[in-house]
Amino acid sequence: MREWLVGGAVIEGPEGLLLVHNRRRDGRHDWSPPGGVIDAGETLVEGLTREVVEETGLVVTEWAGPLYEIEAEAPDMGWRLRVQAWRAMDWHGELVVEDPDGIVVDARWVPGARCAEHLEGCSPWVADPLHEWLAGPWEGQRRYGYRIAGVDPRSLEVTRV
Repeated sequence: MREWLVGGAVIEGPEGLLLVHNRRRDGRHDWSPPGGVIDAGETLVEGLTREVVEETGLVVTEWAGPLYEIEAEAPDMGWRLRVQAWRAMDWHGELVVEDPDGIVVDARWVPGARCAEHLEGCSPWVADPLHEWLAGPWEGQRRYGYRIAGVDPRSLEVTRV
């Protein structure tokens, strides 16, 4: 079973929530909060800070969290994913997309009322927590679990557990 640890950033600005547009290996496109895989030897916050800079050009200087944690397991594909999403409390810089991995192709501030249309088509384990946060921010941390059946990304059966 292959395992990943991913950091996700919830960054709110005057114009809305920061989302990045990703080009996936299989050609699909989706939107998500900035973030990515935490490298060996990095703490989650160090890796998340690095990923946000790489994907958006913004430097987060203060984090609060984790805001929520996601555990998703896809036994048919042989992987398990753990995501910790942290809230950016202070940041600076200009929005610039120069992702060295070539995955992020756009980034923008999306008003809360328009986030649902951007998140349509992305994985439920990405969209669900954000929809709930936008509907009513909470104190503390929430946990989300998902079981994924199938191997074709276009026809997966995802169950929230």
